[in-house]
Amino acid sequence: QVKLVESGGGLVQAGGSLRLSCGFSGTSFSSYAMGWSRQAPGKEREFVAGITVSGVANYADSVKGRFTISRDNATNTAYLQMNSLKAEDTAVYYCNAQAFVVTYWGQGTQVTEAS
Repeated sequence: QVKLVESGGGLVQAGGSLRLSCGFSGTSFSSYAMGWSRQAPGKEREFVAGITVSGVANYADSVKGRFTISRDNATNTAYLQMNSLKAEDTAVYYCNAQAFVVTYWGQGTQVTEAS
């Protein structure tokens, strides 16, 4: 059984930075592609960033150049470094782990840009 726990969310000023962490409990973290999605109030959940088992990253156009996803297979942790935060980045951010047809989700962490 896989459990994901996000942390690092909070209130941040416009243009500021935050780093989200996703702790993975279970086996074979290195076998899972990891990703981050977000859901703003009244909107659908949307893809933010993903990283493959080999470390190849991809991003939504809205965050490209500002956000960086990474993974540490030694500590079973995925990260999302968020820079130059904007009001439209305000959302609950969810971590996910995917292998074959199985996807696990964390409970989410709130990120709020305080304009």
